[in-house]
Amino acid sequence: MNRLPGIIVAVASEGDISLVDVAVGENTLTAMLVETAESAPYLEAGNAVSVLFKETEVSLGKDLSGRLSLRNRLQGEIADIRKGKLLAEVTLDCGGHRLVSVITRRAAERLELAVGDRVEALVKANEVMLGERADGL
Repeated sequence: MNRLPGIIVAVASEGDISLVDVAVGENTLTAMLVETAESAPYLEAGNAVSVLFKETEVSLGKDLSGRLSLRNRLQGEIADIRKGKLLAEVTLDCGGHRLVSVITRRAAERLELAVGDRVEALVKANEVMLGERADGL
């Protein structure tokens, strides 16, 4: 599970759904949650949270141009690639934060990924979870 430290900067709710913007270093990530500040009091601007998402929910893009509906885009440099028969585990350094993506080996080869390459990690807002941070991590 990828875990990044962040600070909530905005919460917008309608009904039982909230879009929560979280500052993670120089980036702002958005989580779409089936919670509101009334059901989850920690959802308040200024609160420290952990931003969580599975490695299998991280897509990678190389030399992207144009617009995408994905708001969660993290620039990173490939620090390591481990290729298996079917899957590839790609470890990124995103502004000092370690992030892991598990993609198919075919995708890694099609993108011609190599250590040192600059890529974008892409995560849909509905795949992002938030956790309270009481320990400062």
